[in-house]
Amino acid sequence: MKPADHPPLPAPKIGVLLINLGTPDAAEAGAVRRYLAEFLSDPRVVEIPRLIWKPILHGIILRTRPAKSAHAYRQVWREDGSPLAAITRALADGLTGRFGPGVLVDHAMRYGRPAIGERLAALKEQGCERILLAPLYPQYCAATTATANDAAFAALATMRWQPAIRTLPPYYDDPAYIAALADSVRTSLAALDFEPDTVMASFHGMPQRTLALGDPYHCHCRKTARLLSDALGRELVVAFQSRFGRAQWLEPATDTTLAALPGQGVKRIAIVAPGFAADCVETLEELAIRGRETFLAAGGTDFAYLPCLNDGPDGLAMTESVIIRELEGWRTVS
Repeated sequence: MKPADHPPLPAPKIGVLLINLGTPDAAEAGAVRRYLAEFLSDPRVVEIPRLIWKPILHGIILRTRPAKSAHAYRQVWREDGSPLAAITRALADGLTGRFGPGVLVDHAMRYGRPAIGERLAALKEQGCERILLAPLYPQYCAATTATANDAAFAALATMRWQPAIRTLPPYYDDPAYIAALADSVRTSLAALDFEPDTVMASFHGMPQRTLALGDPYHCHCRKTARLLSDALGRELVVAFQSRFGRAQWLEPATDTTLAALPGQGVKRIAIVAPGFAADCVETLEELAIRGRETFLAAGGTDFAYLPCLNDGPDGLAMTESVIIRELEGWRTVS
């Protein structure tokens, strides 16, 4: 066959890789232990010298915490698995086809499966010469956004022929994100059988030290809360959840705030978690179950957890909006 007779090469494709934190494969201690071992070994997550941290992790935490965490996961596990995994997968499926021909949408987890390196390789094998990494964290933090990108870049370092890469910026103050949050909160509040005295915005906590080191996460959370408050026309109580270890964490803490509010006259509360793109054990068990127990035990009368944007219409439209901007110029080239 003469060179001129060779069939044309297929047009290069674009990949969009949604990235979320991760989850155990099962709600049982062994699977949780494997997940926590990977998660808590990340120096972006635990910024303690390895020589000090490794004996604590393997000698204490991985011996005691998995059984307790497995119990929490069992409270929220679905027929299709972990809520975080199922919702992230559904979000990727819902976005498929929304960006035009030649754009493939996939998903991966920073810890656990499907692994970031595995899905990057799969997109490359399908002909994606340009890939957008899209960590699903509205507020930037080194322990979330940066480590997701780190894992992707480590996988890219093993490739002879790398695709071109872009990364999704944090969207904590994006008008589409704030509008979607406000619409979701309004819809959820309208469905309640009580009128809350206050609405709380609970963000995942981080050690106070990260703020001192220059991490913008705390500022991003505060701006999200302020913009959401403005959009709703009501003041929000802001708190930070999921404290771990003995270090000082961002304040005020969600659990202690929930315990204190009834004594201050707040008997009815609704709580939303704007920092989570998808509901997970931290929202469905820590907030919706244990948060409710804490608030009612302290004298509260009515409690409601308002769901994340998830893969519903608001969540899909918002995620599509922020991704389309980052694909500008690429789709026309393809």
